[in-house]
Amino acid sequence: MTTDTSEKGLESVIISAMTGTTGVEPLKPGRAADSEAGFGRGGWILGYAKDYDREHAVDFAQLGDFIFETQRPLVEAIDLQHDTPTRRTFLARLQGEITKRGVIDVVRRGVKHGPHEVDLFYGTPSPGNEKARKLFAQNRFSVSRQLKYSRDETQLALDLCLFINGLPIATFELKNSLTKQTVWDAVEQYKRDRDQRELLFQFGRCIVHFAVDDHEVQFCTQLKGKASWFLPFNKGWHDGAGNPPNPEGLKLITFGSRC
Repeated sequence: MTTDTSEKGLESVIISAMTGTTGVEPLKPGRAADSEAGFGRGGWILGYAKDYDREHAVDFAQLGDFIFETQRPLVEAIDLQHDTPTRRTFLARLQGEITKRGVIDVVRRGVKHGPHEVDLFYGTPSPGNEKARKLFAQNRFSVSRQLKYSRDETQLALDLCLFINGLPIATFELKNSLTKQTVWDAVEQYKRDRDQRELLFQFGRCIVHFAVDDHEVQFCTQLKGKASWFLPFNKGWHDGAGNPPNPEGLKLITFGSRC
């Protein structure tokens, strides 16, 4: 069997570890389904780039499924299942609230849309709180690969994007040292090629941006072109930098349980 040493190969390894799937697009469209996507040992659902709404910077399939399963009265109120002015008005309100308050606050507190309070995340339950446990289990943590984020016709794409209930929280640019590129090439890609004016890269829209290779990880919370400031996001090894060896494969898989 031939080993894929490209960036796409690294993508596949990460996707497999997180979701337990190969990351192949489904043959037919439809609502996101746990039976299709599956969950990996990291508890992530496989999302699909085709479900990403570039105008509003949301994975609408995941957002729609979350609302459908947890807040059924809103389905008709915001016309969730049809692409109408009513639904677009809600998405515009959601986008505006994220722009104003940041995605962290919106995830925590939800949004008010007309007479409706829309929850967008259910927090970690306290021990013994069965109702809260069931609500938390309804959250949808998803990862999509090769996400076309640009609102113009360049169709620029990034390697991976993480979502909570359809709201983007982290982006990833991947490099593989076997192809003579490292985490620092990914850092330079963010600084040089990822325009902070794009909706997905605006401050507060995502929590963090990760530059990753098969050994190390760097992160940045605010992209500012050449002035973007990246810091290490590694576990360390023998009181030094980097990550410990991973007997199951790549070092980077050890740097965090949710990726």
